[in-house]
Amino acid sequence: MSARCQVLGTTPGFGHSISHSHVRTKRRFNPNVQRKRYWVPSLGRHVRLTVSTKGIRTIDRRGIDVVVAEILARGEKI
Repeated sequence: MSARCQVLGTTPGFGHSISHSHVRTKRRFNPNVQRKRYWVPSLGRHVRLTVSTKGIRTIDRRGIDVVVAEILARGEKI
């Protein structure tokens, strides 16, 4: 599963791990991505989305119908 939120488009961030001796090694900051199943009344079916925890809060705030309509308008397949 890719570390990308379908609602917000959040992708991994990159940076350095810095040790005690200040040696820098590359690291990756992945978003907290969950696989969730939602009932979408406008489509009349369940939809499985890969969403970050912030994306879940966005769905709770704005509603699943509005969010799914935006995802479909972008041309993403659900």
